Amino acid sequence: MKIDQQTFLITGGASGLGAATAEYLVARGARVVLADLNAEAGAALVQKLGADKSVFSPCDVTSAEQVQTAVDLAVKQFGGLSGVINCAGIVVVQKLLDRELNPADLDAFARGININLVGSFNVARLAAAAMAKLPAQDDGERGVIINTASIAAFDGQVGQASYAASKAGVVGMALPLARELSRHGIRVMTIAPGVCGTPMMAGIPEEARQQLEAGVPFPKRLGKPEEFASLVAHIIENTYLNGEVIRMDGAIRMV
Repeated sequence: MKIDQQTFLITGGASGLGAATAEYLVARGARVVLADLNAEAGAALVQKLGADKSVFSPCDVTSAEQVQTAVDLAVKQFGGLSGVINCAGIVVVQKLLDRELNPADLDAFARGININLVGSFNVARLAAAAMAKLPAQDDGERGVIINTASIAAFDGQVGQASYAASKAGVVGMALPLARELSRHGIRVMTIAPGVCGTPMMAGIPEEARQQLEAGVPFPKRLGKPEEFASLVAHIIENTYLNGEVIRMDGAIRMV
């Protein structure tokens, strides 16, 4: 699929990996719908990208109504929807048992699963319904869904049960969804980033940041959001990538 003149819905699109992806795709001629809870950041990014190339849609990915509104906005504003990049997500950190042997908060665990996993499925199902109705492009392709997992899906650390489980679920969806949607010419891919320099990481102490960078075999630094965006663009353009998960982590393995 060519990026130029295509429309992409980006959840979590107002900051971090989502914002970097939006900027990267728009620079290559795409139009984007920024689906995010942060209206102020979304409006600022639309102003930067241009109202003719971007639009903001307030969106909680767990809400069927709000996601459908974002999908409909893509169709109404730009004439269709060619792809989705799911970047919305949260990190829930808690041990199964705390120091006093109190059990973990179940609602917190479920919130991570609901936003990261169920939210990704919610967006995928509603976007796929719209893309399946489009005329086929080259090679019979109608669209592409790119979900964001994490290396935590494979290397989950202590206190990451909710986050690791939710991202493992995102990994597990890739192949069955790709197989199902193949009849409609829609591809499904997943990126599992390592430790990236996003706003989520901005608040950590400098010493902790240096330790993380030292743990990356090469290059010894945090991943750049632009590198994630570049991989998204490659997946969009490489039609033979389907039903797979790509780690983007500098070969780090978390312990």
